[in-house]
Amino acid sequence: MRKKATVVGAGNVGATAAMRLAEKELADVVLIDIIEGVPAGKALDLAEAAPIEQHDSKLTGVTGDYSAAKDSDVVIITAGIPRKPGMSRDDLLNTNMGIMESVTREIAAVAPEAKLIIVSNPLDAMCHVAYEASGFPKNRVLGMAGVLDSARFRAFIAMELNVSVENTHAFVLGGHGDTMVPLPRFSTVAGIPITELMSKDRIEALVDRTRKGGAEIVGLLKTGSAFYAPSSGAVEMAEAILKDKKKILPCAALLQGEYGINDLFIGVPVKLGAEGAEEVIEIKLTEEEKKGLDYSADAVRKLVEDMKRLKG
Repeated sequence: MRKKATVVGAGNVGATAAMRLAEKELADVVLIDIIEGVPAGKALDLAEAAPIEQHDSKLTGVTGDYSAAKDSDVVIITAGIPRKPGMSRDDLLNTNMGIMESVTREIAAVAPEAKLIIVSNPLDAMCHVAYEASGFPKNRVLGMAGVLDSARFRAFIAMELNVSVENTHAFVLGGHGDTMVPLPRFSTVAGIPITELMSKDRIEALVDRTRKGGAEIVGLLKTGSAFYAPSSGAVEMAEAILKDKKKILPCAALLQGEYGINDLFIGVPVKLGAEGAEEVIEIKLTEEEKKGLDYSADAVRKLVEDMKRLKG
């Protein structure tokens, strides 16, 4: 029997994730959104591309009917709103918190064995909401951030050194945003640490560009934000779970003592397989790297505390 994946949110990230899931023939795909006609229209458009792209994944688009997600193996949640002009950070947090709670409860009711991949922002905080609302064990709630941040770092390394992206590997820890912690000494080209291949100044420039990767794209697009790379990141995680690959990827996972951090979703290397987050990989950090990770964790902790305050 073919696997089943649901994508909640039929905007650019969600629709592109649905396309990648179908074209890789990873699963039959359900696309859910609250806007009448949009998920059905996008699913039909993708289904009509199937003869050309040569896949037999079944695509279904529904408006607000979560029963279509019944027994999904993986659910990618992209639902939420971007921050609009004049909107305070608290307003954004409150709105997306409500959306995430509602979506997760609906999914948990019809797909109680699903693994959740959270893409909605603020990412690390939304993982906490999904974890609490779903009641799922910690291994079945994950955030997509590190895969995207690492991909950006890898792309910039390949551009800088004029080498194949396939030769590049990069390591990024911490929260998704300005406080992320790229680790150059674990980032390599064909196994060679980038610290051997470029100057400290150039590495620092790439690290800074990686931290601001999302903002750079927003600045260029003027309206909207990145969606090709974020959807690829979510689908790479889904593929590792659906195929039980035991692939080590940087994901937001709930830490309970690892890296000296408790009860926070933070980006760390995770072994992904059929059970979701099957193992958190702990590595020894230098004093400076640990300081960066703790600083990032503090930023996430503040968001979680703000959510508790908003809930009263």
